[in-house]
Amino acid sequence: MAAALPMESNPETMNKYLQKLGVPKEWQMVDVIGLEGDALNWVPRPVLAVILLFPLSDNYERHRAQQENELLSKGQQPPKDVFHLKQVLSNICGTIALVHGVANNIHQINLEDGLLKNYLNDSKGLDAAAKGALLENSTNILEAYKDVIDAGTGTENNETVNNHFITFIHKNGCLYELDGRKTLPINHGPTTAENFLEDAAKICRQFIEREPDHIGFNVVALVPAQ
Repeated sequence: MAAALPMESNPETMNKYLQKLGVPKEWQMVDVIGLEGDALNWVPRPVLAVILLFPLSDNYERHRAQQENELLSKGQQPPKDVFHLKQVLSNICGTIALVHGVANNIHQINLEDGLLKNYLNDSKGLDAAAKGALLENSTNILEAYKDVIDAGTGTENNETVNNHFITFIHKNGCLYELDGRKTLPINHGPTTAENFLEDAAKICRQFIEREPDHIGFNVVALVPAQ
């Protein structure tokens, strides 16, 4: 098992990591500098995934428990065509968020042969917990991020361990939240490819509103390279 370094919400670092995993340079992470109006218009389209970094807190834990209890009480089953994995290893949520973003868009991303493609092939037919365990033991994937840091592209940020990454995707007309600390994907209702960023931004604002005493939120998006 590899020791995972906490990831920073830095598009340059994320892009270097994605390329090591086999994502072609035609796709990249960019900063989302604001969650309303003109700030969203600056983001290139189409947006394949939105990743939110936010502080872990008691509010989050209460909301997560309530959400999961409601879904499980209704007998909610995970959607079969949404790739979701459970977080097993500490500090790995950044990698999970990137994997969620790419794995649910491989119909648009021509993933190169390599680390991530091998992992996705090996994970076929596995449930979320087994996918998480497989990633935990995919030492080469975790070491690839360490290589990026060691190369000087980014800096290890120990504060990140108090924060958490989640991913939003558009799948089959629905907006899904994918959180490695949650048992199931969260369906936030209908969306379209054209409105996905705006709809995801609304959910991101709800996270911020639940944490009036916290800062440290950051949003990035997976988009075509310009």
